[in-house]
Amino acid sequence: MLISERTLLAQKYLHVCFAPSQTNTLSPVDRGSGAFLPWRWRCRRGAADSGGRQGGGDGWSRDQHAEWHPRFQVQRCVLRICQHVISSHRSPGSGLYDNLQQYDLPYAEAIFEIGFFRHNPNPFFALAKELYPGNYQPNLTHYFVRLLHEKKQLLRMYTQNIDGLERLAGIPPEMLVEAHGTFATATCTVCRKNYKGEELRPDVMSGTVPKCPTCTGVVKPDIVFFGEELPRHFFKYLTDFPLADLLIVMGTSLEVEPFASLAGAVRGSVPRLLINRDLVGPFAWRRRPQDVVQLGDVVGGVQALVDALGWTQELDALMAAGAEKVGLCSHLFF
Repeated sequence: MLISERTLLAQKYLHVCFAPSQTNTLSPVDRGSGAFLPWRWRCRRGAADSGGRQGGGDGWSRDQHAEWHPRFQVQRCVLRICQHVISSHRSPGSGLYDNLQQYDLPYAEAIFEIGFFRHNPNPFFALAKELYPGNYQPNLTHYFVRLLHEKKQLLRMYTQNIDGLERLAGIPPEMLVEAHGTFATATCTVCRKNYKGEELRPDVMSGTVPKCPTCTGVVKPDIVFFGEELPRHFFKYLTDFPLADLLIVMGTSLEVEPFASLAGAVRGSVPRLLINRDLVGPFAWRRRPQDVVQLGDVVGGVQALVDALGWTQELDALMAAGAEKVGLCSHLFF
């Protein structure tokens, strides 16, 4: 779908009041002293931008007239859905892509199919070596969510990522729902003995398939493969989403079910913010009146939001402290 790449902004102030994430109810004091987030983004609709990319009849463009969004009063929490792909390593000519060709995969997705893994785990562990925590560092979006947690404004973060960057940014595991699993823990495929992800690092980094000392079975990181059930804690959404007063969705295609349907799980009155390169899911085909969309670079969109909230200095300080900590112990799981 071709759409405008122009910035999409919501006008007036989006006042957002959050309750502490440790509880799901608000006391009278909480209701009266919540943090208010002034948001000066203007929301516009249009069919095309000056760059020549066309949108649908309900597209969005800076060149079109503004449509003012009403003021929203939000009283509980923020949920965020995200996904990112380290795409350069999936491209022909990259080291990872070339390394995987030696395994003669029947198709690319086979590397994440549990049946293929049981037959030949080597391709997955070649990929795992590249994705293992410590090879990459959190960026501004991860620390933005960490800042929401520090301000007691995060109810839960739902993520499709498996690289552990959310944990590395300091977001506590209990605040995360890692829908596609995590490298932080691992399980023997035979005797089901549990391991910490860090215990697998020497084998993974040396190109060796990790084996269980107890039964010699292959030890698999707790990543959800095609053909496996979602982790049990994914179903927290049944209680989380009805409580949400704001949903932030960013960096995702919203194509993989059942994760893709979560954007529609919040109450109809709840504002939903999409920060993304493309219109996706219900933001494209069933947009609600209170939805706000900002298309373009995700990091740039989050930075604009942080600037509008007046949180820039706090986020910069958090990122600086986080970068120092990551530099000292990026090979560890948090």
